[in-house]
Amino acid sequence: MSETKLPEAAERRAEDAVPPDLNSLDAEELKKRIDQTLLKPNATMESFQKFLKESAEAGFGCVFVPPAYVRDASRALSGTGSKVGTPISFPFGFESSKTKVYEALNALEDGAEELDMVMNISYALSARWDLVEEELREVGMEVGKWGESKRRDHVVLKVIIEAPYLSDNAKVEACRRAAAAGMDYVKTATGVGPGGATVHDVKIMRKSVGTRLGVKAAGGIRNWSEARSMFAAGASRIGTSAGREILESFFERAG
Repeated sequence: MSETKLPEAAERRAEDAVPPDLNSLDAEELKKRIDQTLLKPNATMESFQKFLKESAEAGFGCVFVPPAYVRDASRALSGTGSKVGTPISFPFGFESSKTKVYEALNALEDGAEELDMVMNISYALSARWDLVEEELREVGMEVGKWGESKRRDHVVLKVIIEAPYLSDNAKVEACRRAAAAGMDYVKTATGVGPGGATVHDVKIMRKSVGTRLGVKAAGGIRNWSEARSMFAAGASRIGTSAGREILESFFERAG
């Protein structure tokens, strides 16, 4: 599969869009490439408090929590160098564009710095790519306006394409539309759908976006061996609830 030519509208580029150099990757950079996540619906308030304390100590690049816990995360991670992230329209992507915009802006007001938005999978499976792009573009524009009005740093926007539902051609088109709408990243999966990240999907996504967008592999990545295979396939970041385990196995291999 040849690299897809991206539309000119894809002007933004995430700072860490390209995969890491595995020959020189050290623990500090690995931490920055991990989006540590707790999104389980049965997690208690105590679980989130423990998770945020451990994440603050570990120094992950970004820590993802549900929108209801963004304020807590913002306070807990303040001054640590870790960003706060949250999902939008999680996990099915069925909310209307207006609702997605509201969710995004509300999360930003609460302290979120990165947003992972689920694409409307139904639109994609119906081949209504015009609607997919229109929705992504609308959310991106409103987030951009918010950032300008608040004089905030660039808000990283990732779109979850839920690759396990899509044909390979549809994965390519989803990436193309994400680029056209000005997204910073494409992401493999929510982790609660029919499958998670695969080397096959990451390779397709990387070939589709080139070096202008980042690729986030998420769903079922539990150790350094699995994370390494995703980086080697073209992933820029890893989304996981097992960040500590990935670091531990990385140190074991390095030792």
